[in-house]
Amino acid sequence: MSWENNYGYTPSPAERTRAMPPRRSPSFTVTGLVLLILVLCALIVGGGAYFYFRGRTDVYDPNAVPRAVTPRGELTDLEKSTIEVYNADRPCVVHITTLVDVQRGSFSLNVQEVPEGTGSGIVWDKEGHIVTNYHVIQNADAAQVTLWDHSTWKAALVGAYPDKDIAVLHISAPASKLHEIAVGTSHDLQVGQKVYAIGNPFGLDQTLTDGIVSATGREIESVTKRPIKNVIQTNAAINPGNSGGPLLDSAGRLIGMNTAIYSPSGSSAGIGFAIPVDEINRVVPQLIRSGKVTRPSLGVHIASDQLAKQLGQKGALIMSVVSGSPAAKAGLKATQKDPDGRIEIGDAIVGIDNNKIESANDLFNVLDVYKPGDTVTLHIVRDGKPMDVTVTLVAATS
Repeated sequence: MSWENNYGYTPSPAERTRAMPPRRSPSFTVTGLVLLILVLCALIVGGGAYFYFRGRTDVYDPNAVPRAVTPRGELTDLEKSTIEVYNADRPCVVHITTLVDVQRGSFSLNVQEVPEGTGSGIVWDKEGHIVTNYHVIQNADAAQVTLWDHSTWKAALVGAYPDKDIAVLHISAPASKLHEIAVGTSHDLQVGQKVYAIGNPFGLDQTLTDGIVSATGREIESVTKRPIKNVIQTNAAINPGNSGGPLLDSAGRLIGMNTAIYSPSGSSAGIGFAIPVDEINRVVPQLIRSGKVTRPSLGVHIASDQLAKQLGQKGALIMSVVSGSPAAKAGLKATQKDPDGRIEIGDAIVGIDNNKIESANDLFNVLDVYKPGDTVTLHIVRDGKPMDVTVTLVAATS
């Protein structure tokens, strides 16, 4: 049947073309066929090469033996020193696992202890006292301590000083299992000095990283949001779980406790910080004696010894005076800048009663002998001239 017979109309060639159904292009079939051929060729060539290599037997040597080992010679003095420090101090580092109480089921009254977090700690003495960061045990209901020989002991909290991120635990382990750490000083540290960080993040074995003292007199924020001053900065890598572990000098002495890390990349190779051992050595005995820290205070903030030395000052240089404090009432002068940005040196404390003060550490050690309410005579230097000032100590609030 044609268009002409139906309608009496003869369409033009163009209209006839539009009315016809389009033909399927053969290009798709050709392209698919080409791809199929290429895939088959690849399989044939690859398979042939595979069976060629697998089937060869002339590549084997039945007389093959291990390569001869090249002697390396003696370890360097630095390597030997590092190994000695690690071997001497690794028994002093412990692993701490904290536990929390959780309800077992919605209606169950049974309570079981489950792990909350981990950290490291330091064997302080053979009586079983373990020093760590407060933030390691902050939210725990209980804790366990694993010693270097992998024995595990239940720990009791002796006391904590959150403002300085310091806590003391106690375990009832025999003295033969406890290796107390050698204590050094931190007020005399120098930038560039070699340091080592040891931790026990997994309870299996100790880890060691090394670096240098990058800076001293740094300040970080404690868990109570109060500043921790005179913190040691180091580039020694502090890995997760190493909080509470020791920072050592090249003699293997404790100079700080690793407490925090700043790492823009999120790794453990950023900027590490450690609580100075001078602070630890003041706080820990007080916690052991009474479970708390009660310090007499003048109401001043003291500059680091390094800063005082840079400014050419001896003694304990006053950086700021707390409003309403005994120091403020006595008229002590703080270090400040004038409108032109020049530094105006404040008072430097060079003695308390009959005790000579040559550093900030001397001042803190002497104050620990007194108690709140005691009246003392401060020997100070103001504008190069010696003066005596009487002050009544109060209980420290930070």
